[in-house]
Amino acid sequence: MEKKIVATNRKARHDYHIVESMEAGIELHGSEVKSLRLGRANLRDSFARVERGELFLYNMHISPYEKGGHFNPDPTRTRKLLMHRREIKRLVGKTTEKGFTLVPLRLYFTGGKAKVELALARGKRTYDKRADIEKREAERAIQRALKDRTLGRPKGGR
Repeated sequence: MEKKIVATNRKARHDYHIVESMEAGIELHGSEVKSLRLGRANLRDSFARVERGELFLYNMHISPYEKGGHFNPDPTRTRKLLMHRREIKRLVGKTTEKGFTLVPLRLYFTGGKAKVELALARGKRTYDKRADIEKREAERAIQRALKDRTLGRPKGGR
């Protein structure tokens, strides 16, 4: 089935080591669906938490639908995530371990239903982030050098 991506959390891969990812449904109210179909969502600074055996998503912003009037719900309200009970129990065990958190990576539609890709993640330290940036820059330099070599360009020139 085709996935129509609404929003991605690009900062998550920068700030966290992604250990595992899974898919969860999301409970939406009225005009939130129309707003999502227009791509008006933001996952930055959002996180998920298990409370009383249920999974909730915090700080996800869905802009109000213009034609929704006074029926629009609060843009940053807490939203319930839908997963099987055994999956939630497994997540409880994992998130109680020190340093693990649940971070949304993507929000998308598949088969007409809104889904969230959740990641079980561990926070990166500053030096980890710097090492990743250096590694990425080194890869780019290698790719650039290979491209120049195959095109027969002299070093440093374009």
